Amino acid sequence: MKQGYAQGRFLGATLLAIIMCDPICNAQAQDWAKERLNKSPRHGEWVDLKSGERTIKAFVVYPERKEKTPVVLVVHEIFGLTDWVRGICDQLAENGVIAIAPDLLSGQTYSDSDGARKAISALSPGQIKADLDAASDYALKIPASNGTLAVCGFCWGGGVTFAYANENPKLKAAYSFYGPAPDEASKVANISCPVYGFYGENDERVNATIPRAEELMKAAGKKYEPVIYKGAGHGFMREGEMPNASEANKKARDDAWARWKTLLKQL
Repeated sequence: MKQGYAQGRFLGATLLAIIMCDPICNAQAQDWAKERLNKSPRHGEWVDLKSGERTIKAFVVYPERKEKTPVVLVVHEIFGLTDWVRGICDQLAENGVIAIAPDLLSGQTYSDSDGARKAISALSPGQIKADLDAASDYALKIPASNGTLAVCGFCWGGGVTFAYANENPKLKAAYSFYGPAPDEASKVANISCPVYGFYGENDERVNATIPRAEELMKAAGKKYEPVIYKGAGHGFMREGEMPNASEANKKARDDAWARWKTLLKQL
């Protein structure tokens, strides 16, 4: 009964994330992201993970450090595990942590970003949680890991990140980027780590969920620190990295990274 309730709670959170993800936020061509990734000196690799009866793919990038390091689980956008998301893994490794991004669409094919969106929407909450659990378990067993685990996510993945913080007590921090925040007490009751939110000013559909989450988190005695970046739109972490980025999105990305780097050092 308890497991069914938990799955229902996670279902509600992931459905909200799908609904709230900006339909005009598209993956577009990402040659610039692939070029940056190809030039990286850090070691990145694909690994196979067992998730129940399934085998899924995950992309892992290691920092160039002599010490054991924390691991950050990366939940991709509604467009799947794109070159930009793999680039985020590399940038996390550049900042001293191991990054692992499970491909939640492992084994599926789609021709464009709309196809990926439809495929994501068809995933069951149980499967999403199982895949994230599989990646988390793998991450904690990486020899170069120091046993500290955090999670981040973007757009759809930002909503899933907040929801997953309520499901995995091993997490030490959650970084939710412009994903919908929880709207019910049951969706925050089990959160045992601080949640840091990153939001664009021009994204009221998502931002409208923040005040309720602040109330719920405060009432439950949880730490939630949302920051809204002036002039930025939804998806500013990716949009701000594009060659034709607007000044507002570029500044928001730079400011968000500065904040994030400080938080990563606290793991």
